[in-house]
Amino acid sequence: MPQDIRNRPFIDHTDVVALNFIRSTPPYHFRRHYRQGLRSHIMEILNLSDVAMERTGIVVDGVRRFPKAAPCRMFRIFRTRLKSLPEALAETARVKLVERYLAPDFMARSTECIVDYKGPGGRALVLCGFQEYIPGEVLDPWTILDAASLLPSLYQSIARSAEPLPLSQGRWIESVRQRASGFVGRIKRMIIEAGHIPDLAGAGNLIVNAGGEMRLVDINNISPVVFDASVRLDEKGYPVGDKSIEALSLIEEKIVNRPIDLDEPVYRHFLDPQRQKKVGAEALRFQEMVGTLQVGAACIV
Repeated sequence: MPQDIRNRPFIDHTDVVALNFIRSTPPYHFRRHYRQGLRSHIMEILNLSDVAMERTGIVVDGVRRFPKAAPCRMFRIFRTRLKSLPEALAETARVKLVERYLAPDFMARSTECIVDYKGPGGRALVLCGFQEYIPGEVLDPWTILDAASLLPSLYQSIARSAEPLPLSQGRWIESVRQRASGFVGRIKRMIIEAGHIPDLAGAGNLIVNAGGEMRLVDINNISPVVFDASVRLDEKGYPVGDKSIEALSLIEEKIVNRPIDLDEPVYRHFLDPQRQKKVGAEALRFQEMVGTLQVGAACIV
């Protein structure tokens, strides 16, 4: 019996075009993106002509090159089991909340779709997203690099893949820091005014490009922020809200290059040492659980 698309560890082009809500002969090729999460399948949407050039190559100055096809959009299929249409609409409402605070400057915009998926177990509502593709380098707030070396290192990485660069290293760093400061301010407003925060903790959720622009690309994991003693876990068992606020503080320190103010209400509450000990224990429990699941999956394969 075929496996539900939401339960599959990975999918490819053939799996996507077999879905009842996708054309069987689309004018695009779907390729699995290197980033795959617990929450969704992430597929690149590629023009067929670009895929053909990637495979056959093009001769430039007597040398055959094989340029990698760049996505024109990203396609997400969410694994979350939706019990009703109101639950599905609540998911899309959280995305609209992020748009209200971060669009268009600080996020990859997405068109959310609720589809009628015909799976092996019958019909079900599934949330999908067609998201703009943001090229660039991952901006990882958890890196061991400090404020003095992080952005120069990222600039050199971008310089190896983007020619010519529109900005000098100094101007690029200044641009990133200015934009990161604006990003931090928007997130803090979202926490105070709307009581929510997007996932800043995940690896690869923030991208910085050759123009010094910084964008959030994971916009579907939005957590409530409640100023009480409880450490809230998401449906996977991870303290993503607390860890996202910790990541926000690291962005402010390492990217904006500004010391955080522990007297600010958000940091004073969520970066309290005793609370962070509880958060750390929950994060470790989650990592051990995920490690066990991955070993089990490897054994099954």
